[in-house]
Amino acid sequence: MGKNKDGNKVPFEIPRPEFPKRAVVTGGMPYGNKELHFGHVGGMFVFADTYARFLRDRIGSENVIFVGGTDCYGSPIAEGWRQKVAKGEFEGTLEQFVQRNHDKQQETLDKYGIAPNLFAASGLGRSKEIHAEFTDRFISSLYEKGQLEKITTMQFFDEKANCFLNGRQVIGKCPVEGCTSEKGYADECDMGHQYMPENLIDPVSTLTGEKPSMRPVTNWYFKLRDYEPQLKNWIESLKKRKDIRPVVWKTIEEFLKPPVIYIKRDFEDKYLAVKDKLPAHEYFPEEKKPSFTIQFTTLDDSDNASRILSENGIRYRTGKTLVPFRLTGNIEWGVPAPVMDGVEGLTVWVWPESLWAPISFTQTYLEKEGRDPAEWKDYWCSKESQVYQFIGQDNIYFYGIAEPAMWIAQQAAAEKTADAPEGELQLPVIIANHHILFLDKKASSSGAVKPPMAEDLLSHYTPEQLRMHWLGLGLGQRSVSFMPKPYNPEAKEEDADPVVKDGLLLSNVYNRIVRTAFYTTQKHFDGILPDCTASEQILADAKKAILDYERHMSKFAFHQCTYVLDSYIRNGSKYMAKVLKDENQPAEDMKQALADVFHIVKTAAVLLHPMAPFGTEKVREYLEVDERIWSWDNIFEPLTFFTESGHKLRFLPPRTDFFTRHESQFKKAEEE
Repeated sequence: MGKNKDGNKVPFEIPRPEFPKRAVVTGGMPYGNKELHFGHVGGMFVFADTYARFLRDRIGSENVIFVGGTDCYGSPIAEGWRQKVAKGEFEGTLEQFVQRNHDKQQETLDKYGIAPNLFAASGLGRSKEIHAEFTDRFISSLYEKGQLEKITTMQFFDEKANCFLNGRQVIGKCPVEGCTSEKGYADECDMGHQYMPENLIDPVSTLTGEKPSMRPVTNWYFKLRDYEPQLKNWIESLKKRKDIRPVVWKTIEEFLKPPVIYIKRDFEDKYLAVKDKLPAHEYFPEEKKPSFTIQFTTLDDSDNASRILSENGIRYRTGKTLVPFRLTGNIEWGVPAPVMDGVEGLTVWVWPESLWAPISFTQTYLEKEGRDPAEWKDYWCSKESQVYQFIGQDNIYFYGIAEPAMWIAQQAAAEKTADAPEGELQLPVIIANHHILFLDKKASSSGAVKPPMAEDLLSHYTPEQLRMHWLGLGLGQRSVSFMPKPYNPEAKEEDADPVVKDGLLLSNVYNRIVRTAFYTTQKHFDGILPDCTASEQILADAKKAILDYERHMSKFAFHQCTYVLDSYIRNGSKYMAKVLKDENQPAEDMKQALADVFHIVKTAAVLLHPMAPFGTEKVREYLEVDERIWSWDNIFEPLTFFTESGHKLRFLPPRTDFFTRHESQFKKAEEE
């Protein structure tokens, strides 16, 4: 309630959220060395698909482009292929290996109802060509504007195998303070922390098991640290936004600090002996901690100090800070890098090119649709558009630091050169989910706890049972464990399966409402939809559910949307049971009751449409209405808005379901 000028209470409505005129939704890029495991789908793709479907309904499908794709390049793919060929598990070229996995990923997405406008591949077909062209222009533009620098670093070299090691052919312990990862690769760990190769602890070659040596290599780096002020300003703006999850800005903020080195207390005497040889720094004793801290003004000073500490046998770990962002490498399987300053033969590191891959995929989609590929700027550069990027929290460094900084650099380039090929790239909205655990442990296909493949889960559950369960977990707030009963060795026979339980709202409650509405209409009115308007209270309840759902969806609070639906559908079920229990009531009363119930059916179907596309599409087909029903332009309209007088519903045969449980669940119930 609010108050008018006389101080009297008056009802008011919360302002509705605003949505962009156009939008791009991206859903991450799984590596092309494997099929999709449950984390790819349940931790990210389902959320991206649901939001893309919502936006299509909310602002028009013609204004939304949802792109994803297979990350074809990089050392994980090349090394995965090499190992499978060596073991006799695959025959064929590296490109054929990637094509096979890409096709399997696409098949899995189809089975889950995940429907990007284009699921492309950075190294296959036409999307490969367009991606290579855009990569060349993007990096060349940064170079021309002085945003790149050549840096010579040490790269791991296997003396026994007589070759340089790519990122995944060396493994050790992550040197970043506070990280417990045992999966530290050449210059990043599996938690997404970045560091210089020489700082990796206890490196071992995966080719020979030997400790590799180090040899100098020269690559191009983006001057990431130069953009610290702009990133800090951006972070301050993100903190004020209700649609940005705290995990995003908190993670980014961790890297916007001066470079520090943490030294174990056991080495304090050695440190004091060489202290004066180190570049100028501050010393923080932190006596109650197992290590102390030294802080530097510049990254170069920190790197020089690291070298001196290593030479004197002092163990240390580096803190999180901005470091130059590597753009190129010398792995053969990669996008060719442009020749700059006479440096030839380099390829682009997989992480940078995967950040702008959705732009090249947008171009590929537009070309495929017969549209001008230059329209990509209307989606990525226009202030009337917004880019929504769904990621896991491990990847915030890349999407929340490296990408925005490069986008800002390209904005500066565009300001100086009106015809810059990049345009003025708008900063994205980053929607980062926390970890989706498996049986209370962090699952990784390269770790001890192996996650189930996404397709395998469909042997136990329907796609919509899984979609509703994952959307309701609240991954936007915290890490949550996925506990499917068939995979849980600790589950007791009498325990309820949490996935099945969450699916009951559709398979039991909503399914019963829809069936009852159809069968009652067929029995009493020959399947003719009543023409009367829904009652005032039913219209008010529907409006409240719609506005609550819209508000939560605008903040990507998917679990809150499922709560709204749970309450609305269950209350609708109770109402239906009350008004349709008397089959001998007057015909006019029966018509009014059915008009109310069908308004509940219609409203719930529209709100469920982004989450459960298969069943809701079946509801639409049996209602015999067109796809205007999904448009939020008509969200408050009654079902009769989409029909003419005397509209006849499609005949619903006995025992027909719109939503159901998986067949294995029926078999289990029969056995019990």
